[in-house]
Amino acid sequence: MAIQNMKPSRKYTVGAQYICFNTPDASGDWTETFEADVYKLPTVTSVSISDEVDDYETYASGNVYDADSIVSKKTISETNIAFPEMLLARMRGDTVDNDGVILEGGIHTRPFFAYGVVITKKDGSQDLRWYPKCKLTENTDETETSEASNKDMTDDITISAYGYNANQDKVIRALNGEDALAGLTEAKFFAAPVLTAAAVKALAE
Repeated sequence: MAIQNMKPSRKYTVGAQYICFNTPDASGDWTETFEADVYKLPTVTSVSISDEVDDYETYASGNVYDADSIVSKKTISETNIAFPEMLLARMRGDTVDNDGVILEGGIHTRPFFAYGVVITKKDGSQDLRWYPKCKLTENTDETETSEASNKDMTDDITISAYGYNANQDKVIRALNGEDALAGLTEAKFFAAPVLTAAAVKALAE
């Protein structure tokens, strides 16, 4: 048995985020098909991703026989310096008129979409992530008065990512600093949502 000395690179910055709407089936359920357009937004100032975990223990003969933790969903909380109003309205499920009119606050069904984000490391490598099955769960709309000195106004958005395959995986990640994925670029990975390891590896060739 050998000791392997490791010196992982530190996180440097969050990069752009990507949104691609899902094409639902006739009953409105999520499918593996997505719209052709992917929206790139270099507007993220911070992102936090947490697991919602269901813990359980099984007892037998007075002892813990088995224990496990199941991630029911991932919660993505982010702050943006700006966000397109029409795009956010679509994520909310509002009625959107392409001439700039939005009807919101009524009874609407929020659509599924894929959410992508880039985490860049100090050594230049990237952690590229697609969350294929997401819904918007919360967003803030707050504006303050302008002042003599500049003050950034930001919007907070919360997204829930759900399991999209038989294993109930919530995210597919590609680490392009690894030898096998050295040819994988951000542009290739986010050209369209990917769902499998084989699809990611094909993009790196």
